[in-house]
Amino acid sequence: MILKTQNLILRPWEIDDAEELYHHAKNPKIGPIAGWSPHKNVENSLEIIQSVFARDETYAVTLNGQIIGCVALLIHPDGNYYWGDNNAELGYWIAEDFWGNNYAYEASEKLLEHAFEDLKLNKIFASFKKSNYQSKRVLEKLGFKYFDELQNIDYAGKSYLEIVMSLKNNMMS
Repeated sequence: MILKTQNLILRPWEIDDAEELYHHAKNPKIGPIAGWSPHKNVENSLEIIQSVFARDETYAVTLNGQIIGCVALLIHPDGNYYWGDNNAELGYWIAEDFWGNNYAYEASEKLLEHAFEDLKLNKIFASFKKSNYQSKRVLEKLGFKYFDELQNIDYAGKSYLEIVMSLKNNMMS
């Protein structure tokens, strides 16, 4: 499926995207704040495309044909059991060169619309490291509300506080 916004096209990831993904995902300012390690090489990025990004409802965020990030819904059973049935977890990242342009908000807003209108999900959860103020602002702008706090462990085995927020489908009765 392809989803379009005013500025962006959200499309499935392709094998040919590995080099462009690596260009952005090797940046140590991207992955670690989201809890994943910077990509080591193009082969690592290809492996991520073939595994993690091959899941349903995972999209390359593109601007004028260029990949600038990723947005995804993890739906049970792919999502964490913590979220429950007919709910999902929203995840996203935008390449550093494109920060400050509202693209994380724009891509996430479109995916949430798809989640509630087309997929008929009840609730969407999203979480962020407590230190990730940019992600917190995106979620608040989308209408997410505080839900919980979790102690989590990142890819390097380091403990961190994760803030969980949720957004209910207001169209469901």
